[in-house]
Amino acid sequence: MGREGNDRLPFDRRVEAIVPRLPPSEARVATFFAAHKDVVVLNSAALIAEAAGTSDATVVRTARSLGYAGLPDLREDLLAELTGASSPSRLLSRTLDATTGEPAAILHHLLDLHEDGVNALRRPDLAEAFADAVELIGSAPTRHVFGIGPSGCIADYVALQFNRIGLRTMAMTSAGVGMADKLAWVTSGDVVLMLAYAPVYREVEVLLDHAAEVGAKVVLISDSLGPLIGSRVETVLYVPRGRSDHLALHGATLVLIEALTLGLAARNRAGAVASLDALSRLRGQVDRNWLKRGTRRPAGAGETNDRS
Repeated sequence: MGREGNDRLPFDRRVEAIVPRLPPSEARVATFFAAHKDVVVLNSAALIAEAAGTSDATVVRTARSLGYAGLPDLREDLLAELTGASSPSRLLSRTLDATTGEPAAILHHLLDLHEDGVNALRRPDLAEAFADAVELIGSAPTRHVFGIGPSGCIADYVALQFNRIGLRTMAMTSAGVGMADKLAWVTSGDVVLMLAYAPVYREVEVLLDHAAEVGAKVVLISDSLGPLIGSRVETVLYVPRGRSDHLALHGATLVLIEALTLGLAARNRAGAVASLDALSRLRGQVDRNWLKRGTRRPAGAGETNDRS
């Protein structure tokens, strides 16, 4: 079962190594496998072929060309990789090994990885899920943003941005029993924006159970959790976090968050503008000189513009 031979490269690296030797049709499908792991794990050969714009025979043939006995073994390997945990130190070492270690090389390597992640946001299936997410989030009476660890920092940022455009939002960033206080506020009709990644840890399981019990809806942002809980959420926004054998990168996730904020503002433009005007008035009440900041330019100085 699984990969034939002794080659145990991570899947993305395996595809990179083999693609140059594949026929063009199989090279395109192999690249699709690497970019859409959730689609491969969740669907039949026929549905994968439809998504990739090819035939199911080419899908199966490509799996074999990558060294698998067939598509089921490729799926098994992908699922294990999506749900497996590598140590942060090992991921850091692999990320650094991909560069010369020079600052400029590190910068360019990270830019390439982020460019790949942002380009993945252009997929038609993501655009459809994005539109669904904007409607779900915008129509809810209250939003809750779940994230733990680094994702908790992003969750706080999401809540700040959504509240600024007039959408009542609470961040849910506590792990363990501390999460219960925030869970108690989730009620019927609310939407939970979940930033979470495989495996399915206890807080995710409890949140999903509670949302189902009270009648709240869940929108998932993830690169790996969708295949495991996709049937329990309204929609999944699949956002890659760099290579699976590298440190997780959150640049594309932040781009998606900015797009969601703008999409929600466009959905209720008048309300968003009014909310930001109210924020400006409150700033002025706190500091009467706030609105004057950046309007005066000392001789020889460049213009400033406070957009915080």
